[in-house]
Amino acid sequence: MDDLFAHCDALGPYKIVHICRQRPLLKAVVVVDNVARGPAIGGLRMAGDATLPECMRLARAMTLKNAAAGLPHGGAKSVIIGDPHVPLEDKEVLIRAFASAIRDIEEYIAGPDMGTDERCMAWIHDEIGRVIGVPRELGGIPLDEIGATGFGCMIAAEVAGEFARVPLKGARVAIQGFGAVGQHAARFLAERGAILVAASDSKGTIIDERGIDPLKLAHIKQRGGTVLDANVPLKRDRNAIIAADCDIWIPAARPDVLQADNVGQLKAKMVIQGANIPVTAEAERYLNAHAILSVPDFIANAGGVICGAVEYRRGSEREVFELIGTLVAQNTREVLTRARNTKALPRDVAHELANERIAAAMRLRRWS
Repeated sequence: MDDLFAHCDALGPYKIVHICRQRPLLKAVVVVDNVARGPAIGGLRMAGDATLPECMRLARAMTLKNAAAGLPHGGAKSVIIGDPHVPLEDKEVLIRAFASAIRDIEEYIAGPDMGTDERCMAWIHDEIGRVIGVPRELGGIPLDEIGATGFGCMIAAEVAGEFARVPLKGARVAIQGFGAVGQHAARFLAERGAILVAASDSKGTIIDERGIDPLKLAHIKQRGGTVLDANVPLKRDRNAIIAADCDIWIPAARPDVLQADNVGQLKAKMVIQGANIPVTAEAERYLNAHAILSVPDFIANAGGVICGAVEYRRGSEREVFELIGTLVAQNTREVLTRARNTKALPRDVAHELANERIAAAMRLRRWS
């Protein structure tokens, strides 16, 4: 029994729900981490290797992200343990069954994540209505379509560049995980004059110092191809992206891609964390010790959840971009200024900032 509570602390988790259904066969976990600031927003991830500890870490990242962004929401995360590439009709059955199972978890608002998209959110909307990231046809603001998270990464990179002396115009960018977040981050950065020189997905890495057209590469991905299908001379395995020679390195895929045993390969001047928890604590310390400026995930990639919060209160797409531009820039600048003045790790400063806001909310709640 003690092991069950080994990861509990003053913030949470507030609730953990294991879901197991036989018809259809559904195995899933929902972690509602903290609700002091309001109902918890967090993505629904679908992956065959998902685990409860990872789900708990991701839920905590959402708590910190929502608090750091100043949103009236707590954090959560859910995972369906299964292959996200199953036939569409089978996936619909699973998502609808999951939606039915979370109907009474009223503190949780689901959103899209790895392995799920706006269509999946439409199925949840049809079942229970309590969801963000639904298609435009249902009145939503599809964050993956408009690139909300990628836009926030660009804003974070722009502000961080002032501290690292890396202006976006002419900056060389490498993106690990050229999916929904990575594609839009590359597009928005290119619009500010940055040059995509390397990109990877689960199949491999492509590198071209002359520059890679992010729109053409995104088109290949959207047609079901991989980065290796691009007409680029240098093609390597997926881990080669870590050593790509660049100014800005953006992890935009799975957790823990930068670890103690590989972070030494990095050649970037800045790391803008587009994925959730993509850098281990040991790797964070290495980056700081080697003057590589790292903007923490829940500061840099808050664009998606900001979009979701605006959608949830029926705001507009224009408001989404205005709010992301304001909040991500403000929080990135505050974190990096505090870190510079105190000589602390940016992640530690970001935690302090978010915890201050969560603690203030918890003091005002009877139960949190």
